[in-house]
Amino acid sequence: MRSKGHHGTPIQNATPYERARAGIGFVPQGREIFARLTVQDNLRMGLAYKSASTPIPRELFELFPVIKQMLQRRGGDLSGGQQQLAIARALAAGPKLLILDEPTEGIQPSIIKDIGRVIRMLSSRGDMAIVLGEQYYDFARELADHYVVMERGTVLARGKGPNMEIDGVRQLVAI
Repeated sequence: MRSKGHHGTPIQNATPYERARAGIGFVPQGREIFARLTVQDNLRMGLAYKSASTPIPRELFELFPVIKQMLQRRGGDLSGGQQQLAIARALAAGPKLLILDEPTEGIQPSIIKDIGRVIRMLSSRGDMAIVLGEQYYDFARELADHYVVMERGTVLARGKGPNMEIDGVRQLVAI
């Protein structure tokens, strides 16, 4: 299967900044924030391909109040807020597609709820597609419009999010 970007352009060989320019925001597993940079500089990295005068969108501070309070602190000092910073950085340039890889991994329940709230709100706006790679069944079930269960690149099941329970998805993803 070939990966296609905007207007059918292949993206598998595109550089990260070309993918960002094409409207793809990515939050990798493990977050990969810049621990030594300030929170503000981490957010500016999300705007790296735009003009240096591009302001950090105020909406990011509304979505994640913790990052506004800590703009001058190092990203590595955020502890549980690192995932929120990683998501905010990916949202900074206003992507049309947001890809989240295991956003709940190693995070406390209160932050998982905050992230779920933000994903739900972003999804309801209808101006961005969201792909969520997630092993935490309950989190995925609450957010999914559609689901695909894969194992080693093979699709085991797919369907509508509201049908996950009756389709037996929990048993498919149980470890």
